[in-house]
Amino acid sequence: MKFRLAVIQLHVTSVKAENLSRARKLVKEAAGKGSQLVLLPECFNSPYGTSFFSQYAERIPGESTQMLSETAKENKVYLVGGSIPEEDGGKLYNSCTVFGPDGELILKHRKIHLFDIDIPGKIRFQESETLSPGSSLSTFQTPFCKVGVGICYDMRFAELAQLYSRRGCELLVYPGAFNMTTGPAHWELLQRGRALDNQVYVATASPARDETSSYVAWGHSTVVNPWGEVVSKAGPEEAVIYADVDLQYLADIRQQIPVTAQRRDDLYAVTSTATSVPK
Repeated sequence: MKFRLAVIQLHVTSVKAENLSRARKLVKEAAGKGSQLVLLPECFNSPYGTSFFSQYAERIPGESTQMLSETAKENKVYLVGGSIPEEDGGKLYNSCTVFGPDGELILKHRKIHLFDIDIPGKIRFQESETLSPGSSLSTFQTPFCKVGVGICYDMRFAELAQLYSRRGCELLVYPGAFNMTTGPAHWELLQRGRALDNQVYVATASPARDETSSYVAWGHSTVVNPWGEVVSKAGPEEAVIYADVDLQYLADIRQQIPVTAQRRDDLYAVTSTATSVPK
């Protein structure tokens, strides 16, 4: 079985209404080209940065998720809504919502690992100054396959991808906004590693690069196959990229190199202590 995946690398501005309108237009464009699952970037409705999160934050449901729900339904697609700053109970989260072709909310993933880094002379960024972490693993079922969701920094943690794979996921999606330091160094490498280790497809959606913004995203949204090959990749500018996810190809690879069956569960294990999945 094959299905078409579209990844939207959106040019994000400081005007929320403009971001929502452009996202809606590009989802429609992707659906018109046969896409059945569409992925938007991290922080698609607002500039990325600790100074912006509270200013652009919404409750869920809210303005941005209403647009996502309507757009998924209008175009009859599974829509992974990148992420938005979410306000709930006086706390802020970096949250990804997923909507089905009927416009219903399937899941909400709150970024588990907060992006707190300090590379001297390069970049310092502390999401924990404003955001709280999520505490749940997030997967959803489609007629094509099961999908695991992470947001940006979540991709660096191999255990999360391993748990998703163990739970039957064949596609992992990571809305993300790597920067001009970590992007060229690790963005593609991490995706290929996660895909190869777990014999899954991996798709990432970045905002388009904007040299004038306070946080400059690397761009280069990508889709990687279970052999670890890049099958589709954007440049730095706004774009929609496509990939045909071939689940028979994935099954063949898992049969040819049966790492799952050969795993030594008697010697080691990656286990989850998460008890709930928020909707």
